[in-house]
Amino acid sequence: MEIAMAAVFDCEIQARLRDVNLGGHVDNVEAIRVVDEARVLFFRYAMLPGTGDSHPGLLGGLPITVSELVGAQRVDYHAEMRYAAYQPFLVRLWVSHVGRTSFSVSSEMRVAPGHEPALVAETSLVLWDQSLDCAWAITDALRAVMERYRDEPVALRRRPQG
Repeated sequence: MEIAMAAVFDCEIQARLRDVNLGGHVDNVEAIRVVDEARVLFFRYAMLPGTGDSHPGLLGGLPITVSELVGAQRVDYHAEMRYAAYQPFLVRLWVSHVGRTSFSVSSEMRVAPGHEPALVAETSLVLWDQSLDCAWAITDALRAVMERYRDEPVALRRRPQG
C-alpha cells in the first residue's frame, strides 16, 4: 500500500546583507524574518494547485476583512548560518494542525540544497475578522485546501525541565 505524502511549499528567499550580524552569521531575528517572508508567499502569493489563478496562496480566498495573526512561534536553531552572496535560503513550509479558528505551520530553513535544516519552526496562527473584532471560523473549503498541505509537525527539541 502506498502512503500519500502531503504537499509542501518550497521557496527561495534571497539572502540580504542586513541579515548578517557583526560575526558574519545570519542574525537570529533576520532568520525569523526569512521564514516569515516565506510564510507570506505561501499564504498570499503562491500559485498552489487547486487554489485558482484569481485567489493565489493558501489563504487567497479569505474575505478581505480576515487576516492571520501569529499567536505563538517556537524556533530551534540546528546549524550555523553564514551569509553567502547570491545564495538564497531554502524554506519549506507545510500545515501541521488545523483547528476551528487557528492553524499551525511547520517550517524548515536550509542554507544550501542537500543540507539539513539550519532552523526549524512551528508557528500557530489565528484567523481574525477585523470587521467583527473576533476570530474567524475556518470554512470547510479552506480546511480542504489546508488538509492537502497537512503533515506531522516539525520535530522541535524538548524543553529543559526544572
